[in-house]
Amino acid sequence: MEQKLSAADEKIISDLLPKKFNRQGYVWIGILLAICAVGVFAYYRQIRYGLVVTGLRDYALWGLYISNFVYFVAVSLVGSLIAAVLRLSGVKWATPITRISEIIAFAAIVFAGISIMLDMGRPDRFYNLFIYGRLQSPIIWDVLVIVTYLCFSFILIYIPLLPDIRLMLNHPEKNPKFLNKIYSFFGEFWHGTEEQKAIRNKAVGVLTIGIVPAAFCIISVDAWLFATTYRPGWDATSSEAYFISGAFLVGCGSVVVAMYVFRKYYGLEKYLTDSHFDKMGKILALLAVLYVYFNITEYMIPFFKLKNSEEAYLNSLLLGHFAPVFWFAILIGMIIPICILVFKKGRTPLPMFITGIMVVIGAWIKRYLIVPPTLLHPFLPMHNVPKNYTTYVPTWEEWAISMATIAGTLLIVTLFTRIFPIIPINELIEERHEKDNQ
Repeated sequence: MEQKLSAADEKIISDLLPKKFNRQGYVWIGILLAICAVGVFAYYRQIRYGLVVTGLRDYALWGLYISNFVYFVAVSLVGSLIAAVLRLSGVKWATPITRISEIIAFAAIVFAGISIMLDMGRPDRFYNLFIYGRLQSPIIWDVLVIVTYLCFSFILIYIPLLPDIRLMLNHPEKNPKFLNKIYSFFGEFWHGTEEQKAIRNKAVGVLTIGIVPAAFCIISVDAWLFATTYRPGWDATSSEAYFISGAFLVGCGSVVVAMYVFRKYYGLEKYLTDSHFDKMGKILALLAVLYVYFNITEYMIPFFKLKNSEEAYLNSLLLGHFAPVFWFAILIGMIIPICILVFKKGRTPLPMFITGIMVVIGAWIKRYLIVPPTLLHPFLPMHNVPKNYTTYVPTWEEWAISMATIAGTLLIVTLFTRIFPIIPINELIEERHEKDNQ
């Protein structure tokens, strides 16, 4: 950075440079690693004995793994909502939360791809998808957009991070030697020249524009993947809008939860202020209302038509076996958050954190309800099949592997905050200089 740093700039740098883990941090890392270890053992059993160790059968051929895949894809859309849409809109207040949303999006899309492989009985044959895959297949498009979005997400984190890496290289005494080697590898070439800044700003502009259609493509292809699988409940014309609105909601809820945790445990009250929570609360409330609307269209239109093929499926959701879980997800994921967020006190940090947790939990349940209920009500009735073909109950292996993917996502975010600043230091300093020069 060519500008001379003032005392205020040095204070921002001191506050936001990555901090060492305390005892709570190491305990948290230990818990996540333990969950991952159990998941790896469960996956070893699945590889050794096959998918028979799961609850998946001929009818319920998708379960927790694909539910997690849809959930991670939804969470990953927060990268385009916060990092792209708000950045393109020139919203300055969102600067402290852009990197939070970017790392959440990156970690989520990594495990979205992994979740697909977990659902495969023979993951060693994954390469056949690239050798024999056809572009007419929505599965090929799913893989392509996931890889594309993963690359976009990584680069959108990396390029804005370069000036902050230079700042950390300028304070080598505050970092362990291995971290200084990492910083040197990723950013030693950055010197903050005007030419480098111009290239960086242009690249960020292109990426923020490009990641929006990439994000919409990944969630749309996800919706098409279901829609082209001829099943009750999956052939609605509003599937893409339904998926996108739900993805924005859970992504925003995830960022709110992360904001509160980082604010509390890293002492970032000056940078993640009550105003940030208030503004994010308004966005969250708007997205919740929008998602309620698309839920109405998703279920009420087929309910009024009530085709014979969908009658049993809708009854199981609204009144039958899945009804308690369905209405719980609606209440905790949409209705109660809206009721909390319409009040200003509900948009303060602690209520926002609780609301974010409810949205995240409700969103995961909703993704689960997209998959098994439909598969258990095929167009062709089931006759003379074993009882376990007509139900789906996840085994402990499925739960362990699924929890490991969630723990892995949290592990990526946690380790990132130990290595790199979670709030963009350089951007905050530049914004402060702009205000001083006005």
